[in-house]
Amino acid sequence: MVSRKLVAAASTPLILAVLAEGESWGYAILRRIRALSEGRLDWNEGMLYPVLHRLERDGWVEAFWSTSEENRRRRYYRLTTAGRAALAAEREQWLTVHRTLADLWEAPRA
Repeated sequence: MVSRKLVAAASTPLILAVLAEGESWGYAILRRIRALSEGRLDWNEGMLYPVLHRLERDGWVEAFWSTSEENRRRRYYRLTTAGRAALAAEREQWLTVHRTLADLWEAPRA
């Protein structure tokens, strides 16, 4: 399992990236992240919804009510234009961190 602190730090780009695939609702977002991480990133709704609400306040995500195929009313989320730009910026930052750590871990020790 990945530490909660690291999961919290990665929450914004993870949610934005899932929503870049298409609109989704809360539990489906959680399920997608669990599947992609093979269960190593285990979130709960208490962690997800505060981030979604913040992203909505920031104008990166918009929410709307819709009825699912199972005839259940759900709150769906989708990226806005600003959210797509934010995702691109987040992606660059995370790639920089990843490359830096990879270089450090692969560097020969003195």
